[in-house]
Amino acid sequence: MLNTPPPGPTRPGFWRSPLRGPWLTSVFGLILLVGITVLFVTGLLSYAAYNPNLAPGNDKTPGKGWLGFYLFSWPTSPYWLYRLTQGIHVTLGVVLIPILLAKLWSVVPKLFTWPPVRSLSHALERLSLLLLVGGALFEFVTGVLNIQLHYIFPGSFYTLHFYGAWVFIGAFVVHVAFRIPTMARALRSRSFRGVVRTPAARTTPEAADDTGLATPHPAPPTMSRRGALGLVGAGSLALLVVTAGQSIGGALRKTALLAPHGQEPGKGPNGFQINKTAAGVGIRARDIGPDWRLVVRGPGRERIFTRAQVLALPQHTAALPIACVEGWSTDDQHWSGVRLSDLAALVGQRQSPPGVFVESAQREGAFSSTHLRDNQVRDPRSLLALRVNGADLSPDHGYPARIIVPANPGVHNTKWVTRLTFGAAQ
Repeated sequence: MLNTPPPGPTRPGFWRSPLRGPWLTSVFGLILLVGITVLFVTGLLSYAAYNPNLAPGNDKTPGKGWLGFYLFSWPTSPYWLYRLTQGIHVTLGVVLIPILLAKLWSVVPKLFTWPPVRSLSHALERLSLLLLVGGALFEFVTGVLNIQLHYIFPGSFYTLHFYGAWVFIGAFVVHVAFRIPTMARALRSRSFRGVVRTPAARTTPEAADDTGLATPHPAPPTMSRRGALGLVGAGSLALLVVTAGQSIGGALRKTALLAPHGQEPGKGPNGFQINKTAAGVGIRARDIGPDWRLVVRGPGRERIFTRAQVLALPQHTAALPIACVEGWSTDDQHWSGVRLSDLAALVGQRQSPPGVFVESAQREGAFSSTHLRDNQVRDPRSLLALRVNGADLSPDHGYPARIIVPANPGVHNTKWVTRLTFGAAQ
């Protein structure tokens, strides 16, 4: 009885699409092999950009252990580096969704094989498949929710997405290692050019084999493999069109229909994207009013400035974008303020300024403080910005003062700065 599958999807004849088979599955698999590899690499770079091994405050994934083996000091040049890597990561992740769903559709009969477990080795294979499919869905779903700023899942997105990525990529590598020979044979079995020239009327099913992907009882074709590939490709292209603009910016920003548009301050010098409003993180009028003070500390030294006194210091400019983990970024904004290296010199750190611990008046939410590396402090484009595009910062953009550092994730360009501690213990 155990060898007789119950009625429903466990029976081979239940899945009757003549398009399913090793060839179509392998085409989708090859695209995902390249795309997911790029996703994983850019994801690692996104994590490195937070300088998580610099200080506990920068790391939202405690206990990473050897999973942080590759970490390095995040550079400040080119200044658009994070905008590029995170833009690719998010846009590619969205574009791959139709291909991932098509791949899952092509292998769905394998998920219902009967009996569910035949041996220890088969049980291990099923477990790896569960981790692969579950991990893929988890990473893509949490990624899309993060893009939309919908944090409905329990815990920190950074922690969940980080560990989920490692679980998924482990299962992915094992799966690829076992399936590469099968994929190579399947891709050689048919000419891609021949497939895309074959209409539905002349589409024939693949022969049933030991992969279990081709149905033994095919239904008449209602779509060609060319049509299936075109449909999936059109879905990916449509998602590219409504997503990429949030990273590219300019006029294409208006085409980014999937980008979170709820935090756009409107027109004018401060009219560019934000994630957090002043009110949303508990900034009060007195926190940024006339009584605001900037405290700058170094080993054994401290200086306190009003905003007028900070404005009286030598001012410098830098044209830098804001780029965030959600994938959106602005065009270059023209910031003006005091170089971080000059502030370090005011408290005795003139030669080889060290890193700095930045604290904000922010009362609610994550990332109210951050550590910046010494290379970030020393870059002449790294500023405590007071103005942007010729106007004072607006409260939502960090008035009275905010950090702006080239190639820095937006969340580490701390707003509403109240204290800078150079050479702080890390």
